[in-house]
Amino acid sequence: MYTVIKHFTDLQDKNHPYYVGDDFPREGLKVTKERIAELSSSNNKRREPLITLATSQEVPKEEPKAEPKEKPQEEVEKDDRSGSAKNAKSKSRKKK
Repeated sequence: MYTVIKHFTDLQDKNHPYYVGDDFPREGLKVTKERIAELSSSNNKRREPLITLATSQEVPKEEPKAEPKEKPQEEVEKDDRSGSAKNAKSKSRKKK
């Protein structure tokens, strides 16, 4: 039994989707050793291993790419106040 390590759609199984952590092959499906070798190596259309030999270890989950974090609202307000205070001092110095 093998475990899916990258989400893929099996083009040789009527486009059956496999998700991270799923068993491969699914119940009732027989696959060749060549197919196992293809999916467990980078010799496939995705050019990356998609399955691995099942172990008792937990399969790492695919995480969405992190989006840049925005400053919390409080920090933004503090920055604005300190910036405007600096600007006000600069302007008052220029007027003199």
